[in-house]
Amino acid sequence: MIKPVLALLALCSPALADQSPLPFDLGGAFELVDQTGTARTQADPQGHPQLLFFGYANCREICSAALPMMAQVADAVAEQGITVTPVMITVDPARDTVDNLGPALAQHHEDFIGLTGTAAQLQVAYDAYQIETEEVFTDPEYGPVYAHGSFLYLLDAQGKLLTLVPPVITPEAAAGIVAKYTQGQS
Repeated sequence: MIKPVLALLALCSPALADQSPLPFDLGGAFELVDQTGTARTQADPQGHPQLLFFGYANCREICSAALPMMAQVADAVAEQGITVTPVMITVDPARDTVDNLGPALAQHHEDFIGLTGTAAQLQVAYDAYQIETEEVFTDPEYGPVYAHGSFLYLLDAQGKLLTLVPPVITPEAAAGIVAKYTQGQS
């Protein structure tokens, strides 16, 4: 198991950013609803690259590290003149509704986009990125706790997957990967 993980991490290295296409098939079309109730697809309406994560707004595990990191990356690349939109697709649509996604994600970054939808709509996105979710237990204070993917997906403005960004690297290293792939795209 370690060898595939190391190979995947190596692919995310800025030094290998010129290698394309990716050796796996991820990504694809989806249509969900953002925190304002507006329909949104995999393409960014403002034409910016996107940093995509599958999680949930009140997650106390990997999301509590990934969401702030995404905000830090967005700010770091903005200093280089690159606009990247942080986007989270919920794995907990019962609690991550149109009404509460916005305020929860705005705590991390003012430009964060939260996406939700029907079970069928979300499944299309999960299938495109090979995301599996499972409720593993119920926390008495915070409610259901889910197992879900932890990678960040860097997409171009049209929603095409550029690379994966592992959530276990520093925000500076992640910003380096994002900058390498998105120079001249925003």
